[in-house]
Amino acid sequence: MITVALPKGGLLKDCIRLFQSVGLDFSAFLDPSNRQLQITDPTNRAKALLVRTHDVPVYVEYGQAQLGIAGYDVLREKSPQVAQLVDLKFGTCRLSVAVKADSPYQNTLDLPAHGRVASKFVHCAKQYFDSIDLPVEIVPLYGSVELGPITGMSEAIVDLVSTGKTLQENGLIEIETLFYSSARLIAHPLSYRLDRDSLSELVEQIRTNSLVTSK
Repeated sequence: MITVALPKGGLLKDCIRLFQSVGLDFSAFLDPSNRQLQITDPTNRAKALLVRTHDVPVYVEYGQAQLGIAGYDVLREKSPQVAQLVDLKFGTCRLSVAVKADSPYQNTLDLPAHGRVASKFVHCAKQYFDSIDLPVEIVPLYGSVELGPITGMSEAIVDLVSTGKTLQENGLIEIETLFYSSARLIAHPLSYRLDRDSLSELVEQIRTNSLVTSK
């Protein structure tokens, strides 16, 4: 039986809709009264695990799930040993550098050397600032990152932006985009290579249906 790792949060509905399109129903996860973190599809062809977004690639890398859906941002941050198979074209956003709208910083090179940048994407942020040869201190924050510049803890933040509304409401503006992100279908490399439980057939169905739904 194939095991799929699904992310809690904003991607879940689209993930469930995608799997329903290939005949697998994990919609019980959407029931507010459901407390189960593991459910089996009614056809008994597959089961799904409901996990934190950043944990999806961990379950896939260690083989507890053969397939998973994770944002490209998570994959860039964690660099897990998984096979990235399909860009699913939903959950689109971007990882950006943002500062206070009334700050003097117009682009990232205006930021002061050895200044502070708050982010939960510590690896991605460090990689970016290293690439432009600007030494900064990355301050790990895992919630309400926007408060970094507002409180004076940091000059800037590196965070995911979807519509930009949250930044705007908190008096922040984007000054640089590091990369664009969307949901990706990932697989445990060995399971995919050995094609256990006809995994490749399911992947091709998902690939085909994701192309149809993204049009």
